[in-house]
Amino acid sequence: MVAKPIPKKVKNLDAVFNPDSIAVIGASREPNKIGHVIVKNFIDGGFAGRIYPINPRAEDILGLRAYKSVLDIKEKVDSAVIAVPAAAVAPVLEECGKKGIRGVVLITGGFSEVGNSEAEKKLAEIANRYDIALIGPNCMGVITPGSRVDSVFLPIYKLGRPRVGNISFISQSGAVGGCIVDLAARAGIGMSKFVSYGNAAAIDECDLLEYLYHDPDTKIIVAYLEGVKKGKRFLEVAKRITRKKPIVVLKAGRSAAGAEAARSHTGSLAGASEAYSAAFKQANVIEAQTLEQLFDFAKIFDQVLPSGRRIGIITNGGGMGVLATDALADEGLALSQLSDETQKLLRASLPPYANVRNPLDIIGDADSHRYEIAINAMMKDESVDVIMLIILFQTAGIDSSVVNIAIRASDLRKKPIISVCSGGEYTEMHKRILESYGVPTYVSPTSAMRSISRFIKYAEHYSKYNTAHSVLQAEKERQ
Repeated sequence: MVAKPIPKKVKNLDAVFNPDSIAVIGASREPNKIGHVIVKNFIDGGFAGRIYPINPRAEDILGLRAYKSVLDIKEKVDSAVIAVPAAAVAPVLEECGKKGIRGVVLITGGFSEVGNSEAEKKLAEIANRYDIALIGPNCMGVITPGSRVDSVFLPIYKLGRPRVGNISFISQSGAVGGCIVDLAARAGIGMSKFVSYGNAAAIDECDLLEYLYHDPDTKIIVAYLEGVKKGKRFLEVAKRITRKKPIVVLKAGRSAAGAEAARSHTGSLAGASEAYSAAFKQANVIEAQTLEQLFDFAKIFDQVLPSGRRIGIITNGGGMGVLATDALADEGLALSQLSDETQKLLRASLPPYANVRNPLDIIGDADSHRYEIAINAMMKDESVDVIMLIILFQTAGIDSSVVNIAIRASDLRKKPIISVCSGGEYTEMHKRILESYGVPTYVSPTSAMRSISRFIKYAEHYSKYNTAHSVLQAEKERQ
């Protein structure tokens, strides 16, 4: 089957995420105004392209020459951020079209979310006429850490910005998106793209998914949705994407009250929770039930895909190993049976009082060297598909060197390594280091094992599809 061509407005999303020049329409000299914050974020964030503040009553803003209109700029402008009152949006969007601006982020609210649907339809008509990739209205903005694009209207000192990574996050809600961005920045988890798309007048979640499917910098797609405008297209696009990239979704508005709240928030028709869950399952989309799960499920995909369902558990606290085994059983996963060779090696290397079986309890007096022995043994054992590393940093023998050992093992990309670290500030410090180097870290065995089960389920789907696809290709070549 021949793939459908990508619509021009979807291709033009490049101008939103990776522009060489940007106009901020509604730029302000007042520090408490959104238009001021956006200009400042581009400057402070290190955006290397040209920035054009647009304000008819200012000559310069933050040291940059200001223009009355985008039409007054002689140079080419790739993208624009609009933060003007709702009544002024349509005329300035029309000017963007005439200027040849390909991508626009429309921060302004006051459209379908408050019943002003006709004005929003007019914006969509303008955007479609000029093939503008229009994000919004009623959105929080876009962040691309790699190209230093930052149109989010929250100051950098209040909302952390994530490092460069391979997770792209789309959110219908700016507030939820902001929380995820802030948490990712604090944990050291990287992002490729972030976009809050609001009411989706012209560019919707399907367009964004389509773009991210083709984006080489995006390996994992995470989405917060309140509703889907085109259910059939969403299912088709999501099915195609999950054959190559995982999609993790949190669908809000599952209750009747939540659905009504979604309608007044982004003008979205939330729909029946059961129907969405069935569609997600059909498309092999990983569904999260809470914000915490959305974050937990997303970060595990930084690891190499597992080859099976057998889990090896290493712990310096026996009780945590028991909890992990219970969580494993709840998720329907398998406890690895360590080979005779592995058990022999461990008996020769660990103290005689260590319990050489799975879960492998290396005892509370363990140091980092003992962890290294245990990790190396499980890395070599073919009966272990995933290694869960439980580290109690409160014990006397554990210090920062165990973090280096875990990171080195993870960097080998031979087997997934997932860590569990529960505790206070000392533990949190090491947890952030692990996550900043791509080792997903959880506060409990339960949350870790829940994420592992989704990870394995996706890996099974990925392997099944790509094996079948390879067989089909080989058959075609023989013919």
